[in-house]
Amino acid sequence: MFIRGRPITMYIPSNIQNYDELKMEPPSERLELDWVYGYRGRDGRANLYFLPTGEAVYFIACVIVLYHINNRTQRHYRKHTDCVRCLTLHPDKVRVASGQTAGVDKDGKPLQLCVYIWDSTTLVTLQQIGPGTFQRGVGSVAFSFAVTQSCCLSLTLLMLLCVQTTNEAVFAVEFNPRDSTNIITCGKSHVYFWTLSGGQLTKKQGIFGKYKKPKFIQCFVFSLTGDVLTGDSEGNIMTWGKSAADIKTLGKGAKETYQIMRQTKAHEGSVFTLCTLQGGGLLSGGGKDRKIIRWSADLAPERECEIPEKFGAVRTIAAMDEEELLVGTTRNAILRGTFSDGFVAILDLGTCLDPTVQNMFVFFNHFSSDLKPLIGTSVLFSDSPPVSSSTPCNTDRWMVLDLLTREVVSESTDGNEQLSVMRYSPDGSFLAVGSHDNFIYIYSVTESGRRYTRFGKCNGHSSFITHLDWSKDGKYIMSNSGDYEILYWDIAAGCKLLRNRFESKDREWASYTCVLGFHVMGVWLEGSDGTDINALCRSHNEKMVAVADDFCKVHLFQYPCPKLKAPSHKYEGHGSHVTNVCFTHSDSHLLSIGGKDTCILQWKVIGGGVAAGPVPATLLDQVCAGK
Repeated sequence: MFIRGRPITMYIPSNIQNYDELKMEPPSERLELDWVYGYRGRDGRANLYFLPTGEAVYFIACVIVLYHINNRTQRHYRKHTDCVRCLTLHPDKVRVASGQTAGVDKDGKPLQLCVYIWDSTTLVTLQQIGPGTFQRGVGSVAFSFAVTQSCCLSLTLLMLLCVQTTNEAVFAVEFNPRDSTNIITCGKSHVYFWTLSGGQLTKKQGIFGKYKKPKFIQCFVFSLTGDVLTGDSEGNIMTWGKSAADIKTLGKGAKETYQIMRQTKAHEGSVFTLCTLQGGGLLSGGGKDRKIIRWSADLAPERECEIPEKFGAVRTIAAMDEEELLVGTTRNAILRGTFSDGFVAILDLGTCLDPTVQNMFVFFNHFSSDLKPLIGTSVLFSDSPPVSSSTPCNTDRWMVLDLLTREVVSESTDGNEQLSVMRYSPDGSFLAVGSHDNFIYIYSVTESGRRYTRFGKCNGHSSFITHLDWSKDGKYIMSNSGDYEILYWDIAAGCKLLRNRFESKDREWASYTCVLGFHVMGVWLEGSDGTDINALCRSHNEKMVAVADDFCKVHLFQYPCPKLKAPSHKYEGHGSHVTNVCFTHSDSHLLSIGGKDTCILQWKVIGGGVAAGPVPATLLDQVCAGK
């Protein structure tokens, strides 16, 4: 086959007599989205709501999740074609509106962008508005309190005019609950008061007067008295209203302008969110101080608490009732709790595991100083000892963890560049570590996985190592590199490069994750540039191969898949390039990991005789099942 005009030679195994007559079919198995791990808290706003059904509704990637808090079940709304960016709940607590980024197809052409109105009970799409109108994306949506067809039209006009008439970023939009012709937006250094009349929108800018204009107005709500309360980047809550005294001093036209009537210092750092309570109280969430404060109707502080530092800042608050709250955080977690009892995570990458699936997996991640998630490059399990090896992002260091005690039992450094792939041999006696310095480092493993001794180094690739697999007998390795090489190594003979690749054509492989090889040649599209496929994984029963591509898709092919243009089942859900895929031990589920969307999608494998029943319940069996 050819990639970027470069020929890549692959040898046909002896058991295939008539390659030209091979017929490729999609697998009899299919995937069904089963569980979504993740919440877009790092840059989301007003993106968490509590439904009367007992479900929290939020989004990550292209999926809107309805998570039943007590039953721990999920439903998914999946009409969106790119990352969801905004969400709002209708006053009837049933209808939902959601908007997304524009996105492009695999050829770089922009997709039609729209806002979906849908029923949260049935997940049926009720209406689609805005195709051909919105361009870059929809950042905020709002219902009026008396929604009619004309109100849906006014929503469309609002989004269009906000983009066309202001250069500042818009963070929030809401209809005045007392007057649906009055609309407010806020964002960078501004609060705008819009009036809708005759299908046209006119705006007045909020006057800060003697008060310092903050860099950002992050959020706002309407009080029961009709005042507007804004939270800003200076940590203040501003009360806006139409004061008779201010009207006198401002003269003509002042009746159309809201003025700041009061400034209340609330938080250290930004006020990220405000939430009104039915009794007239107010909740505010802070950035730097991570505090949630409850205020009386006249803005007297009543109670406060601080969420744990590991969850980041408060991003949004949703009231379940007058006491219990849901809190979305900047580190992509959702917390549940009260001021009296504190808050615990009901959803983050470490705690929200699907209770119906006993297969376990480990996902390593950490955060940089600017709260951007950095995902561990590689995590793997040994079949024999209860240990896991992982390498952090962008480092030359790797470590071994005891999964029973969570103790770091070994730590090593190889080369001076990023480590990209790690694999244990089938019997766990060797560990192979692929690096961006073009070498594969081989370690012998002893003392039940607790001792690692350098055995040798594979030297021969002319670019960084991307993928590698061990043979079933544990004596050989197949590897891919960044310049699309396929090389074979005799580890038992001292990490010797096998010059005659023809001799490896009939070798059987314990795993198949190399994206270049005869058995997976058909997963590549004609004209691929080499970066179109990020990862693949063969099922343990050797019937399927899952592929993670650069166009937000997960594919399922039959295995082997040696002919170009092979058919596949394609699945959407990720909002960015898919970085990795992995089958669970019983092949009952597939896990896919997104890049910039920072989410994990769990797919159930259905059909084809794949058993989706429980797996052994011992801790060690559960740990090994996660490989």
